[in-house]
Amino acid sequence: MTVIAASEQIPRKFLESIMSALRRAELVESTRGWTGGYRLAKPADLITFGEVVRLTDGPLALLPCASRNFYKRCDDCADEAACALRRVMASVRNQVAEILDRTTLADAIAGSPASRSLLDGETVESAAGD
Repeated sequence: MTVIAASEQIPRKFLESIMSALRRAELVESTRGWTGGYRLAKPADLITFGEVVRLTDGPLALLPCASRNFYKRCDDCADEAACALRRVMASVRNQVAEILDRTTLADAIAGSPASRSLLDGETVESAAGD
């Protein structure tokens, strides 16, 4: 993880919190030791960006009243059924969700140099050090 944090200029603690959330959701598994690190816990073609974004960032909707999974009525809304902003934001959420839920990690990494190592089940630290 140190290699990824340094090469992507991401604070290690921030990366650790992301990986911890992904591990709790059983999308990655960790191994300890010299060749330790993280590896996907299931095939990359079964992990969607929608899953990852919801785990790491929360709702896809820009407004809580437009969220499917994290719905909350807006405090200042007089008539939610007639709210044009809510309808637009729900449409945006639907389009974003459709793209993220159909795009897998395998789609994103196809053809990249690291893809062969990740798809073959090597740990992230091992793949990054090659």
